[in-house]
Order: sequence, then C-alpha cells, then structure tokens
Amino acid sequence: QVRLAESGGGSVQAGGSLRLSCSASGSLYGNYCMGWFRQAPVNERERVASIGGDGTTTYADSVKGRFTIYKDNAKKTLYLQMNSLKPEDTAMYYCAAAASGSCYPAERFGDWGQGTQVTVSS
Repeated sequence: QVRLAESGGGSVQAGGSLRLSCSASGSLYGNYCMGWFRQAPVNERERVASIGGDGTTTYADSVKGRFTIYKDNAKKTLYLQMNSLKPEDTAMYYCAAAASGSCYPAERFGDWGQGTQVTVSS
C-alpha cells in the first residue's frame, strides 16, 4: 500500500499555470502506474493523465498539449504541470497509484490521496 499526499493547488486566472505535486510513501512506486484524476461538483471523476511503469503517458483529450505528467522516482514524487488553464479545469485533483505497471483499467488504482483544489477564474 502507498500513502499519497497532494499539494500545489490554488486559485489562478485563466491562462495561468500551476504545478501539482504528489508525494508518495510506502512500497508501491517506481515501476507502478500513477495518475491524476479530477472531479468537479457536478461531474463524475475523470482521469486527467497517467504514467505507466514503463514511462508511457496518456492524457485526457481536454488537457492534451496543456498538461504534462512526470515523476521523480528518487523523490517519490509525481507531478502535474498545468499550463493555459481554463475555467473548466476547476476541480478537486487527486493523485492515485496502481499496484501494477499498467494504468488500465481504472479499477487498478487502489490508493488515493485526499485531493487538492484547483480553481480557475475567467
């Protein structure tokens, strides 16, 4: 099991940038899949980006070209660089880890952080 703690959320204006961090502790890291999800109050949770055990990254269509997921294995930290933010990016963002190098299906994600709020104003 892995413990996850997100940070870096906040309030920005449209067009601005934020970098989210997710610090991991425990045995599941390194070659395991990790991802970022988000949920707005009226929406279902959606996968924003994930990075597999082999380093393969995937992104939701809505964030492609604007968000970048990467991790620093030495620091056991996952990041999400978010640029050109839009009001529709407003949501609670969650870090998650899978006990597998594969990121699919979504049910593989068994460990979750508490979330960090991102608010983008127009």
